[in-house]
Amino acid sequence: MKLFLLLATCAVAATGKKVQDPTRMLLTNESTAYPGAPQRPRPWWNSLESTEGRIVGGFEVDIKDVPYQVSLRSFGSHICGGSIISKRWILTAAHCASSADRPKETIRVGSSEKGSGGQILKLKRIVQHPQYDGSIIDYDFSLLELAEELELDDSHTTIALPEQDEPVTDGAICRVSGWGNTQSSSQSTKFLRATDVPSVNQDKCSEAYSDFGGVTPRMICAGYQEGGKDACQGDSGGPLVSGGKIVGVVSWGYGCAVAGYPGVYSRVASVRDWIKEVSDV
Repeated sequence: MKLFLLLATCAVAATGKKVQDPTRMLLTNESTAYPGAPQRPRPWWNSLESTEGRIVGGFEVDIKDVPYQVSLRSFGSHICGGSIISKRWILTAAHCASSADRPKETIRVGSSEKGSGGQILKLKRIVQHPQYDGSIIDYDFSLLELAEELELDDSHTTIALPEQDEPVTDGAICRVSGWGNTQSSSQSTKFLRATDVPSVNQDKCSEAYSDFGGVTPRMICAGYQEGGKDACQGDSGGPLVSGGKIVGVVSWGYGCAVAGYPGVYSRVASVRDWIKEVSDV
């Protein structure tokens, strides 16, 4: 989930150390390693506290407006978002789902509400990208194979994929959607929300995150310089869509909607060939 949490260990900083345990998380300068050390955040399940964890600056949407959006669930609770890319496969973030042949997680499709409606589907297996690096949140992708083929309709259908290395124009408007916690960590947003944000030049984004190790070619950034709109905790693994294609997967960032720090997403075009190899999509 584009999480909002305390930080774990250092990112690539003066010490040369890297962080552990990623997610769309909160980055702060309160180091658990040494005072003032810049870090990337820990995943939501390791969080000790959270605030304002939802699509920030957004609006409620009906599932039919984003019918590719799904909820990844564990023990009956929403943990991450995901996207339908075929009748058999879901794309999400690696920090949301580790490789497993008999996963316990399930998927809810076809509902605007996080906790009811639609269908609950079982998974056959989870395939995490083999180069996923949790220390720097790189190659943050997992593919989820459904136990049975999904029958598509106007409330749950596929989103198109880009070609390998297909670029996204700087400033292109992208839509990010998902569910997440409200200001109280004990409550959650009931209805699906979305917000529209522009893609950010790669060099400018890497400069913005220079104290945290920058961004890699497997990442794409989106957001406003002044902040105010962003994904947040509970949205990780969900889609960033532009031009009718999923261009990003919600991954990490400094806080949520903070001025000067765009959201960081996993760049789908960078692993298109891997998606094809695993899923035949």
